[in-house]
Formats: sequence, structure tokens, C-alpha cells
Amino acid sequence: MVLGFTFLAHSQKRVKKKTRKQKLEQIQLQENAVDVDKMDSIWRQELYQSDLYNDIRDIIQNADTETPVTYKELPTETLKARLESLDHKTPFNIEYNPILENLIKKNLKGRRSLLEKMISLSYYYFPIFEKELDQYDLPLELKYLAVVESGLRPKIKSSMGATGLWQFMYQTGKMQGLVINSYVDERMDPLKSTKAACEYLSSLYKTFGDWDLALAAYNSGPGNVLKALKRARGKKNYWNIRRYLPRETAGYVPAFLAYMYIFEHAKYHNLTPHKPEYLSIETDTVKIKTKVTFKEISKAIQIDYKELQFLNPAYKLNIIPKSRTNKYSLRLPVEKMKNFIKYEQKLYKIAAIREDGREKSMYHNYDTSKKFVYHVRRGDYLSKIAQKFKVSVSNIKSWNRIHSSKIKVGQALTIYPNTKLVSSAN
Repeated sequence: MVLGFTFLAHSQKRVKKKTRKQKLEQIQLQENAVDVDKMDSIWRQELYQSDLYNDIRDIIQNADTETPVTYKELPTETLKARLESLDHKTPFNIEYNPILENLIKKNLKGRRSLLEKMISLSYYYFPIFEKELDQYDLPLELKYLAVVESGLRPKIKSSMGATGLWQFMYQTGKMQGLVINSYVDERMDPLKSTKAACEYLSSLYKTFGDWDLALAAYNSGPGNVLKALKRARGKKNYWNIRRYLPRETAGYVPAFLAYMYIFEHAKYHNLTPHKPEYLSIETDTVKIKTKVTFKEISKAIQIDYKELQFLNPAYKLNIIPKSRTNKYSLRLPVEKMKNFIKYEQKLYKIAAIREDGREKSMYHNYDTSKKFVYHVRRGDYLSKIAQKFKVSVSNIKSWNRIHSSKIKVGQALTIYPNTKLVSSAN
């Protein structure tokens, strides 16, 4: 009886433990569903579509219909062996299939110039990506996602409004905390947009628990991936559900894997990129205290204007604005930092002179409570009246809406005494 009672008690404990576990799993599923709904609502409003590189997009969208490409320098057996080796190094599912082979060979054969340009840019951008991906404990291979998205062009914008290296739509960028205004678009800032992409990719992986599916969701939205999973009736492997995904997304992961292979094996295919003039590690940032233009910076510290544009792509008008709440940064080559420190005050003085030289509105330069009406007397002229009341001639003309210097005896003139002398033009 004691043994039976003990067995029954243990059974009840197991049932309770199992019930608690089921409840926890149910709560987790509900939380994930809320996250998916939140993310998917944004994608429904602005379905991702990119036309940045038509040739690349043609490959992605026509992955299944492309005619097989003959590329003698890459035998199929060699490709299989390299893909298998790559598969052991990454959490992504890299398996040989004719679609992936065709994408790789198509790029190697007909897009060598584009590949070399992107690999050249990767020397600058990849260290930025890898540092952030490591901070978020994400696979470093996700850096190749920016290649598919933007070709590593931070200022690029699709016809649907997706912008920057990671191609964030406006609302998605705002949701991820990026500043977007008339002067600044942090979707084009390599560091800040990468942080935002890491956060978003983390949330997608938390939802799907699979990196291939997370990539598919990044492209077409989590809602479309969930629908594909339902239609696949229990199948969860990307290659098994891809026929249920939107056409572009069906080719999206293969394109990502194709670029991963090409970048990792560039030397075997005689791709000869040019290294950039400097690497990201050779640059640093400094906070700017007031509104300055790239032209003023270029002149003050002797740096090429195009270098400033390349290093600071988030400034849409080539102007660093002044903000009470946020001090904006300027990225410079380390070797130029000494010049900046040396000429910083001179730079701000140049900016101040430019601001002072701007045409000022005169409507708030005088006190309307001290309004005075003066009637022109014989022998009066505008400069004499202006001198008498210590104002400018242009003030008197503006206050009375007169364009000529001629005045008549008895004419009523509105005057605001003790007003600062201001000019109506530069």
C-alpha cells in the first residue's frame, strides 16, 4: 500500500510538473503570437519590395525558372564539397541543390564587376557588422544579408521607400528607434542601422527558432512565413515550404547562401576587389556642438568632400544639424582628428558667421507696445528720421511698406523706437 501510495504521489507530481510546463509553453506561444502580430501589422502596411539591383532581383525572383548555367571553373562536385564544408561552420542549412548552384554560377559568370565592387565595400562595412552581430550573439554570416538587401550601398532607396544598408521601411525604422527627419536618416547610418537590424533579426529568430525562416520573414514579413508553415502541414525546413512563400522570398534565402559562398571563396574564382583607402577601424567619431556643413568641415580641416559623404551617409543634406536633445556625431579618418581638434573653434566661428549672415525676420525685433506714429515735417528725409529715432532706413520702409525713399510732408510713418538696427537683406 505504501509503495502504491508513493507511486501515485510521484505520478501526481509528474502530472502537475507537466501541466506547469504546458502552461509555460502556452504563455510563450501567446507572447510570440503578439510579437508576430506587432511585426506583421507593419509589413502589411508596407510590404517589402526592393528594386536596387534589377539584375540581382531578376535572379531572386526567377530562381526556379533560370536556365542552367555552364561554368567550367566550378565543377558540381567541387561546389558540393565546398558547400558541405561551409555548412559545418554556420547555423544556416547549406545543402547542395540545382537552384543554389545555378545562382552561384550565374553571378560568377555574368556579374564579376558587381561582385568585385561589393567585396571591396565589404572590407569597410563587414567589421562594423561583425562587431554588432557578436554583441547580440547572432551568426556573423548575417552580414551577407546586407549584400542581398542593398549591395552595401548605405544611401540606396527602393521605389517602395526601403532605405539603407538593411533596407528598413520608414515605420520599421521608427519602430526600431532610428531618427528620421529632414536632415538625418539613421537608416543610412552604418552603425545605428546595424544595431536596429540585429534587434529585429533577434526578435524574428525568437519567433521562428530557425535562421532560414527568420531570413524569409525579414524579406516578406513574419505573417507570410506563418501562412507558408500552415500550408506545409507540419514541415518546417525552408526548402520544403519555399513554394508556399511569395515569389521573391522563395529566391531570397538561396541568394543569401549564394553570396555567402561567393564571398567566402572569392580567391578561388579570381575575383580581384580593390581595398578601400581606409578601414572602419581607422576612423573615429566626434560630437558636433553646432550646425555645420560638410563644405565648412572640408575647408576647415582639409578633408575631401566625398570622403565626408562616404563616412557620414546619414546626413541627407550634407549638413550636421544642431539639436538640443541629441548631439550628432561626425565620423573622420583617425589621421584627420588632430586637424579637427586644432581647427574646431575656427570651424564653429565660420559656422556662426554664416548663420549671422543669413537674412533675419524683422517681425520680432521690436516691441509693438512702443509703437509711435510720426508725421513727416518739412525738411525731413528718411535717413534723418532714422537717425533721430535710432533705427534703420530699411526698418522704416519695412514697417510702413514703402519701397521708395521719397516721403511727403504730413505723411504718417509708424516707428518703433529703440529697435536694433537690422538689415532686410544680406
